[in-house]
Amino acid sequence: MFDIRHISESDAKKELEFLAKEIEKADIAYYQNDEPYIDDAKYDELRHRNNALEAKFPHLIREDSPSKRIGAKVKSEFKKVELQVPMLSLADIFSIDDVHDFILGVKRFLNTSDDIEFTSEPKMDGLSFSARYEKGVFVKGSTRGDGKIGEDITQNLKAIKGFPLFLTGEVGEVLEVRGEVFMSKKDFFDLNAKNEQENKKIFANPRNAAAGSLRQLDARITEQRNLSFIVYTWGEVSQVLWNTQKEFLDYVKKLGFPVNPYNTLCKNEDELIKSFNYLMENRANLDYDIDGIVYKVNDLELQKRLGFLTRTPRWAVAHKFPPEQAITRLNDIRIQVGRTGALTPVADLEPINVGGVIVKHATLHNEDEIKRKDVRVGDFVIIQRAGDVIPQVIGVLKEKRADDIKEFVFPNICPQCGAHTIREEDEAVRRCTGGLSCPAQAIEMLKHFVSRDAFNIEGLGDKVIEDFYNDGIIKTPYDIFTIEERNKPQDLFSTIPSLNLENRDGWGTKSVIKLIEAINKSKRISLQKFIYALGIRQVGIATAYLIAKHYISFENFMKCMREKDIQLLISIDGIGSAIAKDIVEFFNEEHNVVVINNLLKVVKVDDFEGVINNNSLLLDKTIVFTGTLVTLTRSEAKSKALSNGAKVAGSVSLNTDFVVAGESAGSKLKKAQELGIKIISEDEFTQMIS
Repeated sequence: MFDIRHISESDAKKELEFLAKEIEKADIAYYQNDEPYIDDAKYDELRHRNNALEAKFPHLIREDSPSKRIGAKVKSEFKKVELQVPMLSLADIFSIDDVHDFILGVKRFLNTSDDIEFTSEPKMDGLSFSARYEKGVFVKGSTRGDGKIGEDITQNLKAIKGFPLFLTGEVGEVLEVRGEVFMSKKDFFDLNAKNEQENKKIFANPRNAAAGSLRQLDARITEQRNLSFIVYTWGEVSQVLWNTQKEFLDYVKKLGFPVNPYNTLCKNEDELIKSFNYLMENRANLDYDIDGIVYKVNDLELQKRLGFLTRTPRWAVAHKFPPEQAITRLNDIRIQVGRTGALTPVADLEPINVGGVIVKHATLHNEDEIKRKDVRVGDFVIIQRAGDVIPQVIGVLKEKRADDIKEFVFPNICPQCGAHTIREEDEAVRRCTGGLSCPAQAIEMLKHFVSRDAFNIEGLGDKVIEDFYNDGIIKTPYDIFTIEERNKPQDLFSTIPSLNLENRDGWGTKSVIKLIEAINKSKRISLQKFIYALGIRQVGIATAYLIAKHYISFENFMKCMREKDIQLLISIDGIGSAIAKDIVEFFNEEHNVVVINNLLKVVKVDDFEGVINNNSLLLDKTIVFTGTLVTLTRSEAKSKALSNGAKVAGSVSLNTDFVVAGESAGSKLKKAQELGIKIISEDEFTQMIS
């Protein structure tokens, strides 16, 4: 899976240190805080890379290696519970070939060629628990914790509706059952809707909601949440009354514990794969989240013979679903209009959990993609999160398509303003010709104008911009800077009514004062931020910086653009003819010039002062940023790199000098490793620019 053939021992040592820290941080976020910041796929990738490096360099295995631990230490707020039988984790597999290799490994270990029975059990996406009963009475509940020491959640388990406090039947002195607490999709959506109304925490997915509900110091909060649970294994028991995993599941079901109805007994490899495919195709229809299937050798005697590896059993494995994909129904195709007039089709979906995030919408890119994939309203579609961020439709299950579903026709008029749409010959995007007369374009342009990397006006969030635009308070960027004057009480000689913002729902005197202070604070702005704020097509932060650095003042830049000096623009390293064409066209649209001239009456644009440090270690170096930075925003990091003479690129190539890898770095980091590009941490980058 990972190409580590050419990695040196010193680099492997550094990477193992990085992986140990990164995985521990992810474990704490997931197990302790119930707020994972990376999805399962990224986490699995970190684990597998760590394992691959340790396999190649076993003498470099660290004391704090992730391969030596399970979960995370307990939170200090909870009492500790020592688990007499450790709660181990399972090894993960991802393909049909992996299933074959797992079964082959079991047979080789047992020295048999006969078929072996396995149970196939849905892998619930919730929080693991252990419940101890003594003489049939529930006495202690615990989380997994680090596998050996868990958190005391006794009262919280008691608060779950239907959790048995007393058992009748043959249970012996001690019976410890283990399972998963989870929240149904319906209860998850109901909880988030309630919390949104009450301005409380919104949970990212049902797993977080279940874990956050169960791990409450006040069990009364747990009781208010609709939690469910199932049992799938056991811990310490005084007498084992079953000979197989299937018999155990039947036994606990008779005692009153729920077990998953999709548990299946499989007699060979084909039946295992059949059970996997069935649940993979139907998991979108389940009212709870599962992220794979657990295969267990059914016979307990064979389990004992197979035994354990360091932290996982040889007799069981978790077959993960493709972590970034899911199947759901496409309810509608909606056309969004962006600030540059681009018409983007958006799929409105039946909500589904994809990679740990509840997805309701996905991009369909453009009209060509809709035609190529033949996507239609009412289809069952396969979705995934592209680049771990933007969900996209990647395919259609045409065999499930109803006969009356019609082909989607892309509109040739703007759905927002009714203007005609055009599509240039060399572009895949269709655009509205309405310009700022189109409400959608005007609103998106205003959102961009006040965004963090532009004028950065706090208090003018997306919802406020939309409300102010629809109510006629702000129509152009210039209107923002006249709010203070227009909000003053109307005098006898004024013909303009006061805005009276203080009387709007959700507003008051303090919030209005804060907004006006933020607007006044933003009236002085750097040249590069001003250029970026104008919302010129293809002009991002890095391009705006290059322009500012080259032209020094806005007056000089605008004069050259009005004179259509496109050659001077193209001469700037990093600006091509397509970008230059868009910039020149922007400054030769008269309504844009009017907007700019009005702005220059109320704001001060500073000349460029980003003096390059000729002794900088980054001078003339090409840098790519990947992952999440902790001490800097991505924009700040790019700006600092540029001011130190670096070139910032969006993708990794042989021309890249450094890749700055933040948290949860993905495909760019992998490509850099494959190409042998030097990888530096955020701390190293900070030292280089200091």
